[in-house]
Amino acid sequence: QELLRVMRTIDDRIVHELNTTIPTASFVGKIDAGQTCKELYQSLMDAHTSRERIIKNCIAQTSSVVKALREEREKAQDDVALLKQLRKEQTKLKLMQSELNVEEVVNDRSWKVLS
Repeated sequence: QELLRVMRTIDDRIVHELNTTIPTASFVGKIDAGQTCKELYQSLMDAHTSRERIIKNCIAQTSSVVKALREEREKAQDDVALLKQLRKEQTKLKLMQSELNVEEVVNDRSWKVLS
């Protein structure tokens, strides 16, 4: 979650980035606004792609842990510690799945601002 928060900095600062990227009338001849916008666009694309990949990787890893714990739980139904660990991993899995929804909202907002 901390890594995602840091990686979302570009999205959180998109308005600031646009304000500093697009030149004012006095700087129009000194800065290539089109190229600068393309670079900002590419930075956003890279950030969104890497965050989505990381989230999906975490979901896959946590899903495999949950699956393994469920199999163990079927064999040892009286193991309270195992049940507690399973619930913890299931909660983590739900949290990571909800991060995909958060990611979609963040991405949509950034693209609307950039457009």
